[in-house]
Amino acid sequence: MNDDLNESDLERRTAERETKGKRNTTTGRHEATGVGTRLTVLEVCAGGGGQAIGLHRAGFDHQALVEIDRNAVETLRLNGERLGWWSAQNVHCASLIGWHPPPATRVDLIAGGVPCPPFSIAGAQLGSSDDRDLFPAFLDLVDEVRPTAVMIENVRGLLTKKFDTYRAEILCRLESLGYCAEWALIEAHEFCVPQLRPRSVLVGAKPSIWTLFEWPAASSAHTPSVGEALHDMMASRGWSGAAAWRDRATGIAPTLVGGSHKHGGADLGPSRAKQAWLEKLGVNGISLADDAPPKDFIGAPRLTVEMAAVIQGFPADWEFVGGKTARYRQIGNAFPPPVAEAVGVQIHRAIQAWPKEANYPLQRKERNNER
Repeated sequence: MNDDLNESDLERRTAERETKGKRNTTTGRHEATGVGTRLTVLEVCAGGGGQAIGLHRAGFDHQALVEIDRNAVETLRLNGERLGWWSAQNVHCASLIGWHPPPATRVDLIAGGVPCPPFSIAGAQLGSSDDRDLFPAFLDLVDEVRPTAVMIENVRGLLTKKFDTYRAEILCRLESLGYCAEWALIEAHEFCVPQLRPRSVLVGAKPSIWTLFEWPAASSAHTPSVGEALHDMMASRGWSGAAAWRDRATGIAPTLVGGSHKHGGADLGPSRAKQAWLEKLGVNGISLADDAPPKDFIGAPRLTVEMAAVIQGFPADWEFVGGKTARYRQIGNAFPPPVAEAVGVQIHRAIQAWPKEANYPLQRKERNNER
């Protein structure tokens, strides 16, 4: 692997994804029904479930989900039990630092969206000096469990030149554990998410699996505009201006910003983002509404928490626990489910493509970690 991956390399590899992968061009979703045997995943920093939804659709069953925010934990427990995807006991309310899975844990994939503030251009970009940097703890977990593959999601800021050395250190650590890995820049709107949301994604795997992995291709399906995605919700209380608003809101949304416990609330981000929402999409981003506009409403409507979830690519039946700010943070900080699914499908395909007769074991730290 070349550790000196620069921004031009990332942009080139993003363009190459246009010619790879297989997408369902009718729905914009990867076909997860034909993935074969379901594989296993241990997910950390799971948040409100965006990545978990995508990985489940991609053919992975969660052996454990780890999250420190209590509202997000209850969101995961509620939906997992309701949908029959995982039990409440499999959702652990804990910090990644110091958490260890049971000794017998064997999984195909470890995945996580470690905290973004250390690398976000909206913050101080302290990187490894930020006490919220959990990359070391994530890599320690990989060392302990030795999964077949790993996936890490973060903000685009991590791919800037400022963090070249830090990214190289992560790749070097994974290489020392027996993994090949690569960073990529993935745009959420290429996977039918109506939002400008570039994400840095790292995928790594044992060498025999890595040779079979391909980054997902951008979808050829239509990405809805904000107006198309939200019209029915805006019109749900009979707002007479809903159709006119839809016809104006023809673009995709700026990046949703969930904030953190230190900063941010239930609004649509910093001043520049709010201005873009208003000028380009006719949405008042000063705060979130409790309900859709009434029949005689005049002016720029506000989004509800449920509308923000649609913009992030969540399914309509996914329920969030907590007050308005807590629910919005879970949404705004999420890895969009369709993007997580797209990458997850490709990881699943690579693992499944490895010859069954090889009968490789999933080895933990205390054993030989080569397949």
